[in-house]
Amino acid sequence: MTAGSTGGGRAHPAAGLAVARLCSTRSDFPQCFESLLAASAESDPEVEAAAREIIAAVRRDGDAAVLEYTRRFDGTTAGAMPDLRVPAAALDTAWDALGAAERAALAAAAGRIRDYHERQRQESWQYLDEDGSVLGQRITPLDRVGVYVPGGKASYPSSVLMNTIPARVAGVAEIAMVAPAPSGAPASSGALDPLVLAAARVAGVDEVWTIGGVQAIAALAFGTGHIRAVDKIVGPGNRYVAAAKRLVFGVVGIDMIAGPSEIVIVCDGSTPVEWIAMDLFAQAEHDEEARAILISPDAAFLDRVEAAIESMLPGLERAEIVTRSLAAHGALIEVRDLDEAIALVNRLAPEHLELSVADAERWLDGVRHAGAVFLGSHTPEAFGDYCAGPNHVLPTARTARFSSPLGVHDFQKRTSVIGCSRRGARRLADIASTLARGESLTAHARSAELRRSGIAGIVGAAGG
Repeated sequence: MTAGSTGGGRAHPAAGLAVARLCSTRSDFPQCFESLLAASAESDPEVEAAAREIIAAVRRDGDAAVLEYTRRFDGTTAGAMPDLRVPAAALDTAWDALGAAERAALAAAAGRIRDYHERQRQESWQYLDEDGSVLGQRITPLDRVGVYVPGGKASYPSSVLMNTIPARVAGVAEIAMVAPAPSGAPASSGALDPLVLAAARVAGVDEVWTIGGVQAIAALAFGTGHIRAVDKIVGPGNRYVAAAKRLVFGVVGIDMIAGPSEIVIVCDGSTPVEWIAMDLFAQAEHDEEARAILISPDAAFLDRVEAAIESMLPGLERAEIVTRSLAAHGALIEVRDLDEAIALVNRLAPEHLELSVADAERWLDGVRHAGAVFLGSHTPEAFGDYCAGPNHVLPTARTARFSSPLGVHDFQKRTSVIGCSRRGARRLADIASTLARGESLTAHARSAELRRSGIAGIVGAAGG
């Protein structure tokens, strides 16, 4: 489907912005809908090649490479690596300098996020089987985590909270945050947005570096003279950051490879059209690649939403970005009924899903694939981005079919525990020996058999 196509046969009623209009009863619908499924987080070979070169340089030259690339790409005037570290006192200063409303909002959001994630924390467990053997699972936190916070064109204190608080709840001992300073900013603690630094203070970040891009990911993965390597890297970024995360995976863990942000709204026509139009805008304003899709069985309602989009768009501060996003990746889809709408949702497997319908919970059981579901007309996706409580780091590009939102479990490891009694060892030895010999792994079999014969000898000697 090309930008502004009208799959479904209906011409756009306005002469301005062209948003694709699809209808499920049209013969061309399957082909048009398939094009909506084509979005993915695939890597760009040129981007990956550039990322690979930077990673190799950082791995080889450490601090010197990080400093060189940060000067080149961000225009920093830093003379040495320590200049790129934000002093701990600067976080307190940023917090103190905030207005009362901003402090209250940050604290309230952090509290809600923490309360939600506290319920995700797993605990260790073990039990005795019928032979008296101990079986269990130990839950331990990661030692050190790196959090990437996007910067440059905008600042994202919400990203600091969402990526850091679950790590703290999990018990991670050290959290290092990297965030690119605005291009040309001086090498000082004032280079980052005060709200970002205040969020780092609220969330409990241990160290903050004004480093971004591929060099930041490489520094976290391999370590440099001044930055110690981490065990896992989380946080969103541009396509270069995504490529870098893909390349260092295996050396460190990562949260996910995120694609452009996306929303699907299912509406029965009962929600004010201005609300729906603004929810579409809220997603589209992220960037030109964002996807915003509305599905409804009410054709007249879709007409009114189109009209609202046309009339409200000029008043947006990021109207140009929204226009490009909706033209290239937006869609208004007319379906037969809400059952068909939910079926399409499961095929799209969206990052965000708004069920803006009456009795929204009734339809929730039918949703199998979505990163986050927002129930009812009074629950815009924007609440989830900032302060509802659940994490806003969500699977994109249809990966909700097999992955989940960022959470406490991403910062905890599971270790199996096995401790055999004599009786248990004799029973397991027979099973293991049989299976190992079936795989022609005779050392495995003999290891098991030695336990069985050794235990039998011990028992026999005791009996003698």
